Amino acid sequence: MSNDKILLVTGGSRGIGAATARAAGREGYFVIVNYVSDEQAAHDVIADIEKAGGKGEAIKADMGQEKDISRLFKMVQKKFGRLTHLVNNAGIIGRASALVDADPATLRTVIDVNVTGAILVVREAIKQMSTARGGKGGAIVNLSSMAASLGAPGEYTWYAASKGAIDSLTIGLAREVAKEGIRVNAVSPGLIATDIHAAGGQPDRLDRLAHLTPIGRAGTAEEVANAILWLLSDQASYVTGANVRVSGGR
Repeated sequence: MSNDKILLVTGGSRGIGAATARAAGREGYFVIVNYVSDEQAAHDVIADIEKAGGKGEAIKADMGQEKDISRLFKMVQKKFGRLTHLVNNAGIIGRASALVDADPATLRTVIDVNVTGAILVVREAIKQMSTARGGKGGAIVNLSSMAASLGAPGEYTWYAASKGAIDSLTIGLAREVAKEGIRVNAVSPGLIATDIHAAGGQPDRLDRLAHLTPIGRAGTAEEVANAILWLLSDQASYVTGANVRVSGGR
């Protein structure tokens, strides 16, 4: 398998990132799975990709740290060649609460990873992908959230605000780099069955809120991954600046 489609999935060791990495491996991408703490989970994803006949590698780096982001992209280009695809997925949520009760340290960390980190990640990706800089072009999918539209009141308003920034980033960047061979889109998952709810201190959140979706259930990480893979693919060759809601109608 040649490395003609080199995909980086940030935060690729769990949830939507892991589902996307596995699906991309099956579709012939060389998949770099980025992780920050759970090395075993990242290597498990790579093992699954390889069992299915694909190839990939796990690389540790903190997407909230500029030096780690820079190191990751330099390593990718040196070891595998110029990046062609990116899923800008790394994100954190913090403990659920009203904004007035939130820890300021949590707010800063969420913005560092979800906003500043995400912007720095796409900045580095453009350097490698842009046809104006010697790249082959490519496709970027940013992970937003339905929280950007719904606001997540009483739970995660700061997280909703961080994903609103991703929506704006997607629109502006798509228009900025379209002539450089790069498509930029976003996916906005709704209520999805991943461990992010437990991480926010609400392990019962899916059961409490699933009835609010017109479809009547939570979605799966694989259902979100399917949308991401389509946006990455040549089937979406005329799609840029779009935000696909994968939310069961919510």
